[in-house]
Amino acid sequence: MSDRKAEISAALARVEAEIAQACRNVGRDRSEITLIAVTKTYPVSDIEILYDLGLRHFGENRDQEGSAKAPLIPGDAQWHFQGQIQSKKIKSIVNWAQTIHSVDELDHAIKISERSPGHEIFIQVNLDQPRLVEGAMKLPEHRGGVHPLELVEMISALTAQTSLTVSGLMAVAPLGEEPSLAFARLHNLFLEAREKLPTITKLSAGMSGDFALAIAHGATHIRVGSSILGIRPPLA
Repeated sequence: MSDRKAEISAALARVEAEIAQACRNVGRDRSEITLIAVTKTYPVSDIEILYDLGLRHFGENRDQEGSAKAPLIPGDAQWHFQGQIQSKKIKSIVNWAQTIHSVDELDHAIKISERSPGHEIFIQVNLDQPRLVEGAMKLPEHRGGVHPLELVEMISALTAQTSLTVSGLMAVAPLGEEPSLAFARLHNLFLEAREKLPTITKLSAGMSGDFALAIAHGATHIRVGSSILGIRPPLA
């Protein structure tokens, strides 16, 4: 076994042990959790190692990377796009990513539906909280997402205007906030969304630093990169 494969194998085993413990802590079964290895900026050789180790779910944030890497991995791999969506990239994204986690604009959803009817998507939710800035309450800079108060409206629009498979919600815990508080809010939104649309059964939340807390609050999909693959190489 090469040094790199041994390194990745040991890290993956540690992550799997943490997932199993997090599930035991809240009485969940490990089979309920889909581990997505976030491979952005990592070489294809690392993905090949993960595939050989049995992992099948991989996540990319940029179409440029995902469209280049996906064809080099066996066809039973499942690819997840979780970056900011650009309209001009949608045609390409739907060709390699079976699931798109970051839909937060109706226009993008309509374009995805036109290109790939039935495509699986998650609605990205913005969990940022207003903060006092120069005497006024303002939302901080955030990483995209539908405002919680607009989520039901977004679900209604998606079901009325697209033929997509809306199967879940996705969110990132805001910077500077205890993740468990954010994930608790997300879980409540997930329950409300599922009441509105029964196909919403998946919850994508949790990354390398907080996935155990996300599992405790109902996450079904966790997105883990550096805890498995080490220090992330810089963007090209």
